[in-house]
Order: sequence, then structure tokens, then C-alpha cells
Amino acid sequence: MDKTDKAILKNLQKNARMTISDLSVAISLSMPAASERLRKLETSGVIKQYTVVLDPEKINKHLTALMFLRFDNTANGENFAEYASDESEINECYYITGEYDYYLKIITEDARTLKSLLSRIKNNPGLVKTSNVVVLSNIIDNVSVLSD
Repeated sequence: MDKTDKAILKNLQKNARMTISDLSVAISLSMPAASERLRKLETSGVIKQYTVVLDPEKINKHLTALMFLRFDNTANGENFAEYASDESEINECYYITGEYDYYLKIITEDARTLKSLLSRIKNNPGLVKTSNVVVLSNIIDNVSVLSD
């Protein structure tokens, strides 16, 4: 990946709906060259998907919580990973090192819906320890991987 590919990606991270015409101007390439570069980034899997970033507050999701979980054995953790993929309020789930096995980012409506989700999570077999925190404010929420 060269500087031009990175420039394409940085521009698309800011606005994935950018036209090929606008992109080609931004990176100083012809439209066919910019289009070919973009196609290669897509087919190689560098660009996984195009999506929309939503404002949780505007869709009635006012509470963000972080949860750490530890399981008694690997099999129960793997079963949890399958379970987590079906819970729409779990936005991120990471298998991690350290004292805990999994880290979750939960975005939900309010304390009532968080309590309900935590009850469901805690019913998973082999869960031996959890730690939860509620986010008071969001300082950095950067969905981009490449920085300026």
C-alpha cells in the first residue's frame, strides 16, 4: 500500500459517499486510475464494507457501558462469543488477554435495558466474573483506522 492508496482510504473514511470524480481530484489522479485503485482496495479486502455511522442519542440509545467477562474454560467462552453475536446491543466484543477473557461495548437505551441485557449475559454457562462500567462521556470515538 502506497501513499496514494492511503490517501484514497483517508478520503473515504471521511466520506464514503464521495464520487470517483471528487476522489480523483482529492488524490490528483485521473478518474480511471482512481477507480482502478479503489477497485483493487475493495477486491483485496482492505475495504471490508461501506457503512453509515449513527449517532446513538438520535436513535434513543442514551447509555454506553463497558463490560469485562471471565469464563471458567475456553469452551464456555467460545459459546459466549456465539451468543454475543446475536445480541444487538453488544456493539463490540473482543477476546482479550489479562484478568478477563472478553471485553464488550454495549450501547443501549437506558439503565432498565442495560439491566435486562446484563441479566441475560450473566446467565451464560461458565461465567465466573464480570466487571461493568457506565460511560459518562465520550472523549474520542474515532471509527477511522488511518489518521491524518
